Amino acid sequence: MVTALPRTVQLKLEQTLGQWQHWQCDKPLPGKPEMIAVLGQGLSNYSVHVRREKEFVVRIDGVNPARHGLNRQTEWRALQNASAAGIAPNPRYFNPELGTLVCDYLPPDATHAESITSIAELLRQIHRLPAIHHRLDLLERVSRYEHLAAQQAPDVWRELQVFAEPLRMLIEKLEDATSPPVCCHNDLLRANRLHSAGQLWAVDWEYCAMGSHWFDLAAIACGDDLSQEQIEALTDAYLQAPIGDLDRQHFNANCCVYRYLEILWFAAQRGLDPLDAEHRTRIQALRAALFATAG
Repeated sequence: MVTALPRTVQLKLEQTLGQWQHWQCDKPLPGKPEMIAVLGQGLSNYSVHVRREKEFVVRIDGVNPARHGLNRQTEWRALQNASAAGIAPNPRYFNPELGTLVCDYLPPDATHAESITSIAELLRQIHRLPAIHHRLDLLERVSRYEHLAAQQAPDVWRELQVFAEPLRMLIEKLEDATSPPVCCHNDLLRANRLHSAGQLWAVDWEYCAMGSHWFDLAAIACGDDLSQEQIEALTDAYLQAPIGDLDRQHFNANCCVYRYLEILWFAAQRGLDPLDAEHRTRIQALRAALFATAG
């Protein structure tokens, strides 16, 4: 049984499928693709599995991308570059007015053993991609999410205000000491890494931008809640050498920024109960990260 979609989302899906002749496929499709299943509903998007000879994923916006600082044109360009490099599914169609994106469907492997080394290598490949015309402005992103969090979860925002100024000062220091920007995924968490045909792929590129490789590493370390041993293995594999003291400082500082943004993001998306267990855990992790940075 196919999971029902909200009516507005269903209409956008039908319009996108109706544009099948404009999909950029290697071989023209013989007709309109059919829906197979809803793959999942994230907090900001819907993903639908469709098929017509070949299989595709249609992603449909669930929120206004501009409100959250997302640049769909940048994502489309980065996807084209990443698919050409063989690390992301081929993008086939993009309609910013509808808020839809079509990419090839990659069937997940039944079993796989994820390797820290393979994650680090995937990140290195991403950072070698051509530059794109969009840069992650951390101060702007923080300000945007603080504003949204204040609207959606005022109790949480009042609690977070104690962190606001220290984080701004930290970001300003990072901007003064940053390395040359590279193309970053900025959300390469476990949910956005896919094992298919024995290979590790990067999916969901909506947060991609030029930025610091340290922020990309911090997103994986914090977002996947890696142990200290796993973090050391990740940074060493990425650098292909043991991490030095100055690099560790940059990494730790970016971990603070990521953890703060993560809390703001959840508050901005759906509101939060200040007593929520996961929220309390994130607050504790942010305090610990700030303490480590100060030390």
